[in-house]
Amino acid sequence: MKLRKHLLAGLAFAALASTASAETLRWGSPRDIFSLDPYSYGSTSNLAFLNHVYEGLTRYTPEFKVEPALATSWEMVSDKVWRFHLRKGVKFQNGADFNADDVVASMARVSHPTSPLRGNIPAYVSTTKVDDYTVDIAVNSPNPLFLNDMTNIFMFDKDWLVDNKSELPTDVGAKVEGYATYNTNGTGPFKVESRVPDSKTVLVKNDGWWDTPKHNLDRIEFMPITSAATRVAALLSGEIDLTDGAPVQDLERLKSSPDIKVIERTDLRTVHMVFNRHETFADGRENFFNNIKVRQAIDHAIDRQLIFKRVMRGKSHVAGTMVAPEIPGYSAELDVPTAYDPELSKTLLEEAGAVGKEFTLVCMNDESVNEEDVCSALVSMLSRVGLKPTLDIGPRAVQAPKRAGGKSDAYMIGWANEPTLDAYSILVQVLSTREGAAGVANYGGWSYPEFDAMVKKAALEMDHDKRLAIETEALKFAKDEVIMIPLHQQPMAWAMSKTVTDVTIRADNKPRHWLTRIGD
Repeated sequence: MKLRKHLLAGLAFAALASTASAETLRWGSPRDIFSLDPYSYGSTSNLAFLNHVYEGLTRYTPEFKVEPALATSWEMVSDKVWRFHLRKGVKFQNGADFNADDVVASMARVSHPTSPLRGNIPAYVSTTKVDDYTVDIAVNSPNPLFLNDMTNIFMFDKDWLVDNKSELPTDVGAKVEGYATYNTNGTGPFKVESRVPDSKTVLVKNDGWWDTPKHNLDRIEFMPITSAATRVAALLSGEIDLTDGAPVQDLERLKSSPDIKVIERTDLRTVHMVFNRHETFADGRENFFNNIKVRQAIDHAIDRQLIFKRVMRGKSHVAGTMVAPEIPGYSAELDVPTAYDPELSKTLLEEAGAVGKEFTLVCMNDESVNEEDVCSALVSMLSRVGLKPTLDIGPRAVQAPKRAGGKSDAYMIGWANEPTLDAYSILVQVLSTREGAAGVANYGGWSYPEFDAMVKKAALEMDHDKRLAIETEALKFAKDEVIMIPLHQQPMAWAMSKTVTDVTIRADNKPRHWLTRIGD
């Protein structure tokens, strides 16, 4: 069956190759997007793709400084109100003018209690229209990171939402779909021409884009190719032009090809093993992960150096803390991996009465780098110390609802702290108690009031150094409690044909093909 799928994939790529022009970028990605609705799931890859179609009021420069996008300027008119002055002359891809009504509708939609993305703007309170091109956005505190958060909040056309009964957000995790799941109407540099999930999504140039294009693309053909071998073969044979997921095990082979360029570095994303912390598992069994000795035992049972050498081919950064070194709030003192000590692990399990306990580890074969191999290694290591884990592996489309719905015994999660680019992101969205906009990615259901108090204190602290000190303290608390087990910052490798003459690759690993050029 697998061979047949690979042959069919090869035929499909061959057909695509015959029709592509010099202005077409054929982009082979290791994963598909979840949805065309940017509010439907807090996935960096989903938002990065849709940023080709939709835009926010703010955006990042190459140096990750906030700059104007659909807003031309802003100021604080009080301690808790930001005033944004909107860009005039911007049109949505259906020809409608962009104005303040669209901002009000978009902010109401993204902050709705059912919005999976509401955690991206934890300080948000409300939006008020001042005039057609001015809005006031109220926040719950003078949060210094609010402008960073807004880079990922994309603007919709209010009338388009109303006409298509899409005022409420969709939700991938809860399997709630709507018109915006399969249709788009943004202000960005490209428009969606067609989409077949798990096969191909085609973007075409938006000739009415308000900004000056730096790309020379007329068309982007985005093709998810989950098989690493098929992805590499497609690139080497010229059937795709670029992949943002070059397999670490094939980098030397790709580098040896005179027609291929490889760019690699370490990603901002830290990959963790995480536990269900509800009183019982989904099947009603008592949850032994609530015993800290079990969590500590698992931490000591993991041979991170073995994963680094064998699975990640020496390309990752072994992690002792939950954020990458580039993220504000990081502490080198915390970045000391837990010692691999299987004998201590066995002792802790015996003391906890957890020897022989069974659980399922939910993993995805198309999310983090070599996740299936990482999870297989974890299952082997944990089996050797006396636990009985079972690996549940599958694609994101199948596994994400299990994780987001709290139905996993244990699971994997990668967190890059985007768009905030600050440790506050993981502290408030993942590690905090699930309440309101906080803890939206706390799929395990844990709650530490002392920790929550630290996060709230950090949100109110305007002094930069004092705020980072509080964040570091909170990260230490999370490490001591083994809320999650950090494994590594994953490697990032892009590979492309030499026809791709200019491409922008940054530490956040987000494709920005409005800056890509072919054939110059």
